[in-house]
Amino acid sequence: MKNKSISTISIDTFSIPLPSAAMSNKARREDTLIRAFGITTLAILILVSVAGAAPFAYVTNSDSNNISVIDTATNKVTATVDVGEHPAGVTVSPDGKKVYVVNSRSNTVSVINTTTNKVIGTVKVGIYPQKVAVSPDGNKAYVTDFSYGTVSIIDTTTNKVTATLKVGNFPFGVAVSPDGKKVYVANSGGDSTNFTGTVSVIDTATDTVAATIHTGNNSLGVAFSPDGTKAYVMNSNIRHDSTATISVIDTSTNELTALVSVGDIPCGVAVSPDGKKVYVAIQFPGPNSLTGAVDIIDTAANKVTATVPVGRAPCGIAVTSDGAKVYVVNCASPVSYTHLTLPTKRIV
Repeated sequence: MKNKSISTISIDTFSIPLPSAAMSNKARREDTLIRAFGITTLAILILVSVAGAAPFAYVTNSDSNNISVIDTATNKVTATVDVGEHPAGVTVSPDGKKVYVVNSRSNTVSVINTTTNKVIGTVKVGIYPQKVAVSPDGNKAYVTDFSYGTVSIIDTTTNKVTATLKVGNFPFGVAVSPDGKKVYVANSGGDSTNFTGTVSVIDTATDTVAATIHTGNNSLGVAFSPDGTKAYVMNSNIRHDSTATISVIDTSTNELTALVSVGDIPCGVAVSPDGKKVYVAIQFPGPNSLTGAVDIIDTAANKVTATVPVGRAPCGIAVTSDGAKVYVVNCASPVSYTHLTLPTKRIV
């Protein structure tokens, strides 16, 4: 008999009311394109502490063209900020003063002041942008331009694009190394390459692509370990005809060191603050499953050691700075978060 994982991790679920919105024919065509690549464009969540207050979560609401600001102490929406059309990726500056929201149909990035929750700038970028990451010193923001196969580099002081770099086919995920010296860009590949994923490595000193790493099918997301020695790349099996994986990369050599099998259609990856766990949002944890899950990887063993059920169609994931909570955005049900307080037990 196979081992069965029984989760004793407590889960709390709360709802965020999202207004519906009409969708133009052009928008429908773009959505069809994205779905063809197996890419989820909804609701990516990032956490930040502001002025000593409790951390806040920022969730993009793609159909209503705004973001929800959640007080994680109360799990209540404290503000809603209007941004551009069809917001997708979101991140917070290292000092917690700004939030950057990628608007995929407006081809812009909205800059939000976290004190006032007001948009203070709008930056024009490439076609159909998806994700954004900010350098540790807060001076640059890197935006993946999905349709152009480029990365737009923004000077955060002037809110202007200072460089545009050609990367791989259909870039999606992006992350900056903790020391700020490298940017990893996950390129999904697209149909012309049979969804062969790669990672473009950008040298931030020269703003040039220094290396290309072959990863797995449809590479959509990337996250660094806190010490910067490893990068975890999420590879999605978009047609259920292969195994979804997490590629583990040694960042000193830019070489693949391990492949970890995960559940079907992974749509988000995050690393714990101590670097001991990787959390992967899974849309289809089993062939008959109607709900999503989070696969938890032990980074020492490079194996999935637990699977925690969450809501339907999870599409974004982040960990609080103390590592106590994992927030999961579920596109087809309310937002749920997992409060990691108890170990996971195994039975036979």
